[in-house]
Parts: sequence; C-alpha cells; structure tokens
Amino acid sequence: MRETLPLLERIPFPAVRRSKLETLQVNVGYRCNQTCFHCHVNAGPHRTEEMTNSIVDLVLEFLRRQNIPILDITGGAPELNPHFRRLVRGARKTGAKVMDRCNLTILEQPGQEDLAQFLASEGIEVVASMPCYLQENVEQQRGKGVFDSSIRGLKKLNALGYGRDPKLTLNLVYNPQGPSLPPQQASLEADYRRVLGDQYGIVFDKLYVLANMPIQRFGSTLISTGEFESYLDLLQTAHLDSNLDGIMCRSMISVDWRGYVYDCDFNQMLDLPMTYREQHRVHLADLLDETIEDNPIHVAGHCYGCTAGQGSSCGGALKKATK
Repeated sequence: MRETLPLLERIPFPAVRRSKLETLQVNVGYRCNQTCFHCHVNAGPHRTEEMTNSIVDLVLEFLRRQNIPILDITGGAPELNPHFRRLVRGARKTGAKVMDRCNLTILEQPGQEDLAQFLASEGIEVVASMPCYLQENVEQQRGKGVFDSSIRGLKKLNALGYGRDPKLTLNLVYNPQGPSLPPQQASLEADYRRVLGDQYGIVFDKLYVLANMPIQRFGSTLISTGEFESYLDLLQTAHLDSNLDGIMCRSMISVDWRGYVYDCDFNQMLDLPMTYREQHRVHLADLLDETIEDNPIHVAGHCYGCTAGQGSSCGGALKKATK
C-alpha cells in the first residue's frame, strides 16, 4: 500500500486547539466482514487487531471519571469484537449515549443473529454505512451482494422501531464513489428518503454525508491512479475557515484497540498520536484525571477533508457551512 503521510505532512493546515471533551470514540478493532474501497481504516477479514478486556475496563473507567456524555464505537465491524456487548452495557450504565457504527451486513453474520435486538434493547444509536440508495453504486464500493444485505438489515432495524421510535435513532452514512466532494446533505437526504421509502418501505432519522479521506486504502488508490494531488487541491480550494469551529477533533478523542489516544480516527490511521504535556504517545490511562481542553491538535493536509465545502465530520456536514 502506498504511504500518504509523507505527502500530507508537507501541506500546512490552520492551527486548531481543543474545546470541551464531549465524545470518546473507540476503535475496538480493525477486523471487518467487508473490504470497502473508501475505507480509511483499511479494515477487512484478515485484520487481527482487537481491543482486550482490560482496555475495555479502562474505557469504562474513563467514561465514569470524566463523565463523558457520548461513546462512539467503531471498527472494522465493532460488533465482531468479543467484548463489544460488555462495553455497550457498561457504557450505558454510566449514563452515556452509545453510538454503534454498523455496516448493516454484520446483522446477517453467523453468531450475530440477535445483534439488532441487542442494540434495540440497550437503546443504542445506530450509524449505518449506506453509501448510496442505488444497488450498482453500493456494490461498486462495498462488494457484490452488500446492497441486498444492507436493505434486509435496515428492514430488520425498522421492524424493531429504529427510525420510528424517538428512542431508537437510525442514521445513515454516505461516502462519494471517488475523489469528489459529497453533494449537499439536505438534498441528498431527501433523495434517500424518497427512493428507500418508495421502493423498500425504509425509514431513518438523518443522513450524514462524509468526504473520503486521502489516507489508507483510498489514499493509496489515489496515488496509484495519479489523482492524489488533484484531490488534495480540490479539498484545499474548497476549504472554509468557518468550518474550523465545528470540526469533530475539537470535542472528541479517538482511542485505538491498544488504548492509545489520537485527536481523531483519521490521525489514528496515520499513526499521528495526540501530544499532551510533551508526551508523544499518550495512553488513555494517562488521561483518567486530566483536563485536555485547549490542548493543540495534530493537523496535516488530510484535515482539509473535514473543512472543504459544507464540511465533514462523524456527524455529517458541519452546520456553519450550510447556513
């Protein structure tokens, strides 16, 4: 895989500092039942990295001590981690809202037949990857058979109340097919509602549009096709300073499967660790009783993926850019 970090570190980005910590995003492992073209984690069935029971305990202790309101669980397919359900139950007991970044097809994997019911019983917000409402586009990005499996997964979640019951939130995630900015979130969401509703009877709460990051599998492909520089030019040209206040790294930290801390999930994949009090490899255990507000954030050229156009974050487009 072609390395993008040396190219990205040459590109300056405005200095950014942290605000109040509101979200703990935890990557519990890189193993996944899919191998998606746009995946910034380079996840797949061959990956073996996996969060252990002791690190799960540390995550739960951090939630309690810091009184973090949101736990965002990601992967890979996070549900494949054997400690996933214990982490979910423990986080809910602290009073935290829990989000599961679900690829939908995992709901049909052997051993996961009761997963949808578990998520509903715990009141977990499902953030489901659904990169298009058209079968051809989904399967081009995620593989043959994924679209039909995703539709069945959405129907299963709807049947349990997701997208209908205000307590069971179902949000979908869109990624562009290639090196382009995502379309306007509001108009694309209307298209999703129309097509998925009319053709399949599917309902959901919100659509999040995310820009593809020029790192890992997608970044390597851009280098191989000679499109890396033009995509970075596109992101930089479309940069808006007004998006800087809303970028996710200001109110979130990302923790990897070993417990090491990063300013965001993208930095985790580039191995750009968070720096704190001159420590250049910070572990979550080092922050149990610390306040990291106003700490500088590690930035590089890929950060323009979050500030270009309408902006991009784990919660979709940034509000300030859409006003």
